Amino acid sequence: MSSSTVRSQLPALPVKTVIAASLIACFSLPMQAQAQQELPAEGELQSVVVTGTFAKNRRTIDSESPIDILTSRDLQSTGSAELATVLARLLPSLNFARATGADASDAVRPAQLRGLSPDQTLVLVNGKRRYTSAVVNVNGSLGRGSAPVDLNAIPLAAIDHVEVLRDGAAAQYGSDAIAGVINIILKKGAAGGDIEVGYGQTQERDGKQKSIKGSAGFKLGDDGWVRVSAEVAERDPTNRAGADFRNPLEPRYGKVNQRYGDPESKPATIFLNSEYRINDSVDWYAFGNYGKRDTSAAATWRTALIPDPNNAKLFVQRTPLFPEGFLPLQNSTLTDQSLVTGLRGEAAGWRWDASLNYGSNKFELDLDNTVNQSLGANSPTHFYAGSLKNEQTVFNLDAAREFPVAAFSGPLTVAVGAEARHEKYSIGAGDEASYTGGGSQGFAGFRPANAGSHSRHNESIYVNLEAEATKNLSGGVALRHERYSDFGSTTSAKGSARYAFTDALSLRGTVSSGFRAPSLAQQYYTITTTNFQVVNGTNTAIETGTFAVNTPQARALGAQDLKPEKARNYSLGLQFQPNRNFTTSIDAYRIDIDNRILFSANLALNDKLKSQLAAQGTPVGAARYFTNAVDTRTEGVDIVSTYRIDLQDKNRLDLTAAYNHNKSTVQKIADNPAILTANNLKLIDRQSIDRITVASPKDKFSLAADYSFGIWNAHGVVTRYGSFTVPQNDVKLDQTYDPQWVLDLSGSVKLDKNWRLVAGIDNVTNRYPAQVTSNGNLNVNGTQPYSIFAPNGFNGRYYYAKAGYSW
Repeated sequence: MSSSTVRSQLPALPVKTVIAASLIACFSLPMQAQAQQELPAEGELQSVVVTGTFAKNRRTIDSESPIDILTSRDLQSTGSAELATVLARLLPSLNFARATGADASDAVRPAQLRGLSPDQTLVLVNGKRRYTSAVVNVNGSLGRGSAPVDLNAIPLAAIDHVEVLRDGAAAQYGSDAIAGVINIILKKGAAGGDIEVGYGQTQERDGKQKSIKGSAGFKLGDDGWVRVSAEVAERDPTNRAGADFRNPLEPRYGKVNQRYGDPESKPATIFLNSEYRINDSVDWYAFGNYGKRDTSAAATWRTALIPDPNNAKLFVQRTPLFPEGFLPLQNSTLTDQSLVTGLRGEAAGWRWDASLNYGSNKFELDLDNTVNQSLGANSPTHFYAGSLKNEQTVFNLDAAREFPVAAFSGPLTVAVGAEARHEKYSIGAGDEASYTGGGSQGFAGFRPANAGSHSRHNESIYVNLEAEATKNLSGGVALRHERYSDFGSTTSAKGSARYAFTDALSLRGTVSSGFRAPSLAQQYYTITTTNFQVVNGTNTAIETGTFAVNTPQARALGAQDLKPEKARNYSLGLQFQPNRNFTTSIDAYRIDIDNRILFSANLALNDKLKSQLAAQGTPVGAARYFTNAVDTRTEGVDIVSTYRIDLQDKNRLDLTAAYNHNKSTVQKIADNPAILTANNLKLIDRQSIDRITVASPKDKFSLAADYSFGIWNAHGVVTRYGSFTVPQNDVKLDQTYDPQWVLDLSGSVKLDKNWRLVAGIDNVTNRYPAQVTSNGNLNVNGTQPYSIFAPNGFNGRYYYAKAGYSW
């Protein structure tokens, strides 16, 4: 029995059974248990933060850097159960486009902060570094070339709140913290719990979503607790493809054959968070997760007829196995697991924390409803294409202490620490039928030559100083040194300050340097597969090789070893808080990044280069690899204003206005390799450059209102997504999309102390982005009518309802 057959027969039932049992256990807890404590009702102004600081009891209003706090209630305010989607709706500086037809990127979609690459944002869980996804975004979607953290692997049911630091923080946390830091704080404690069921669907009656999730705490003796959170969901696909009118001779002429929209998805995840007091000065803690997500995404429709190779005016049948044509399905399984455990306590006045952190993300891919054209009528219709796996192991030792300083109005907080990290990236080969000849259509499998494991390690030390010099002036400095086994050492620094002119008005600013190490995925991801490019107005399949920079094929095309990205961050902000119910912050920023890593253009090879690569065992028509391509500058401003109106009978109205404006420009482009120049090829073409400068909305504005009155609550938010441009190498084919306004509304009612019902509509006015132009056949003859860069997707109006029970 082949490995593909074995894997396809593995049932998903055990994971879902375990999680369902966890949810039942949650529901079975005593109903009279005390409700879990939430963040202070007074709102963000009174909230204590732990991100970007080592000082005790640091409030958001006191921070030298802008920090957003999103409570569990905020995260539940939309119809989506995907963390990345929810964050994009709540944070003007975060963008989450919904890729489709982009292979593995359909299953693991990237999100970007401040218009930068998705992997230039560091993600923490309970303050500990989260591992990145195994999937590399190598097709033409937003974030092309990145391998960021899979935010959607973290269920909303497990989250107490999210802290988003909108500032560079590499001097405090290390690699990746260029655009900012997202710190996900898990629910904790033995008291209280909740369970919720939800259902939703689009206006077009597709995209049905069914979910059940819950969270509950249990005591561990008298000195500890464990909290279990779980979620199971089924999400049907959406389809906004147009009818296919390309060839009247086709058996399915005039019918909708393509599937173009959200994929089918079935996630099941369980999270645990726990703590136990060993003695008066030492606590043990542990948290972790295990989850699987099965996704079925559609590749490009294969027509029944193809041009006769002997007579271009005639057509012949593509394969007798699918006489009417076929739609290849990319059926993937993502397995995500982690465990963090450690001890923390106090000794000699020092607060210390020692932890061990392991996490892995594995992506396995099957192809169904497709063929390997090279095998003719003997081709199977199911293929195992292989696997990708990313692993990370981290040891941290941190300590902090306050020292009195006579000259200061407050203590000096000194924090020191060390980190050792080991990373491993693996590629597993598919079955032979998936890669032999032209490979399985829709996604050719990983070959044995692609398979293998690569690893590296790095060590770092840091020191961080924070103090309140006077009642009006506070500040901090940080320094971090890291040594990587594959590219050497780097040092990052940060300085920050805040000055309060009055109790109501203050000025804050930061200056920092940072870096991002090239990921193992960017250094070693290798595959040969079929990509579609529009050639002379025709959507043409081309065998494309993606080569690691150290391979003979990449070297023959001018590749060099990757270097780390180097960043310089500058921010200046003004805070205004005339009273406890009103606050406004305005933060301007500039981020300069040198040696930015991009995925090269698809290099269409001439006969000479084709022959050269074929002699090396890779007969391809196009090639690409990663490279340190450009220096960029990103400038922007964030404005956030909140106002609370206290009404009679404890009713209240909360208003929030938020705005982000962002602009990225290219300051320098690396020299084109001589071999490519000699063959009239550009390693970094116009489309690659413009994709990182103009393909994201240049601004975003949202106005939210939340009205609580008695047992009722009404919530509404209107969002304006700014214009963006989908670039092509031919400037005449660029398409600029106008701004789009989207309205979301929801309402809830508490039936008694425990029950709560919610109903809502996302995209009330059923707004769609403009359709893709037919120029250059970019819309594939109307079968793919919407852009995958659209920040709000193209599913249209969505209705949902939830019923929850809490105790």
